Amino acid sequence: MKTTRYDTREHILMTGEQLCVQRGFNGMGLIELLKVAEVPKGSFYHYFSSKEAFGVAMLERYFALYHQRLREYLEESQGNQRQRILDYYQQSLNTFCQEHAFAGCLSVKLSAEVCDLSEPMRIALDAGSKALISTLTAALERAEQQGSLRLINTPEACAQNLYMLWLGASLQSKISRDSTPLVNAWQEMTRMLPEPL
Repeated sequence: MKTTRYDTREHILMTGEQLCVQRGFNGMGLIELLKVAEVPKGSFYHYFSSKEAFGVAMLERYFALYHQRLREYLEESQGNQRQRILDYYQQSLNTFCQEHAFAGCLSVKLSAEVCDLSEPMRIALDAGSKALISTLTAALERAEQQGSLRLINTPEACAQNLYMLWLGASLQSKISRDSTPLVNAWQEMTRMLPEPL
């Protein structure tokens, strides 16, 4: 069956993400990517001008999907928004524990690796993180408006702290091959998001 241009590009990006989560961006060779994806070298350069351009596209795709899932989850229910935020991270923790996903997410895997090596990839990581923080900020604002949450800090500062806490805990869980940092992070989130007195 013949694939369309989008299908081939998407297939290369999906394959590359899987390899990067396992080996890192620099550890993933272009020859290996082409072999695993079963596409010729010409196809890669038809869609991406360089490995760096591929990395930017891969990060943009990753964050777009992540952002969509987060936004849909937080916005799909008109119920308790505070609980919805905590439930989202509880599900992430459960997935980590069930799948032993010690490789971590792509942003955890690549953030330290590429930020000093590729300015375009650093910008993609930064833009993706800011979009997620913005969605968390909106959810925290809704939680305050409905009265399910009493924040000490601004919703934006709290959203940044939540994101940084989870990112750091994900990295530590990857290092230790243990879910304890994520469990501790989730417990800290419940304290960061106090219910009204």
